Amino acid sequence: MSPVICLVTDRRRFGLRWEAPLLDRVAAAAQAGVSLVQVRERDLDGRDLLALTTRVLDAVRGTATRVVVNERADVARAAGAHGVHLRGLSMDGDRVRSWSGRPWVIGRSVHDRDEAVADTRGGGLDYVLFGTVFDTVSKPGRLAAGVEALADVPPDFLQVLVLVDIGELSYAEAAQVLHVPVGTVMSRLHRARRILKQRMAERVVTA
Repeated sequence: MSPVICLVTDRRRFGLRWEAPLLDRVAAAAQAGVSLVQVRERDLDGRDLLALTTRVLDAVRGTATRVVVNERADVARAAGAHGVHLRGLSMDGDRVRSWSGRPWVIGRSVHDRDEAVADTRGGGLDYVLFGTVFDTVSKPGRLAAGVEALADVPPDFLQVLVLVDIGELSYAEAAQVLHVPVGTVMSRLHRARRILKQRMAERVVTA
């Protein structure tokens, strides 16, 4: 099974003349098989973000890579992006999907047990992005979750979690990929989610 990889843009890494090297990086990632590109440039105004998203879509054209825009569903729809990535406090996925009127890819960032539980109950999401796992300069002051939260999920369960919760496969499609019955997929997914939530809760309590 191939991992699901998401490239998150950060133009500030490329200096003042950032656009060409950023788009080159996106194109190279798409050609290499990255699954998602998240356009995450939260300080750009709507017009500039729309222009950048349009160019990112051009950069991945002809590949299987999908482009989502961080938070700005209006920009994603205007640009013709494949979906939107929501922050923890954004509206629920069902409302965004209904508003978009399109078969969007919709994801959300989760950082702790409460967010994970709420998002699981709310539905409407194709994937959740758990983190941050390691300390990062992009989120100063946020407690890193550590790899332990994922390390305790058995490989067979983690495969199902990635295929269904991130890779957007149906139970039947995941069963076909893994060569197991659909009931096995559902059982493994349930147990993987339960383990992950428990480890996330323990991390919050002991931090």
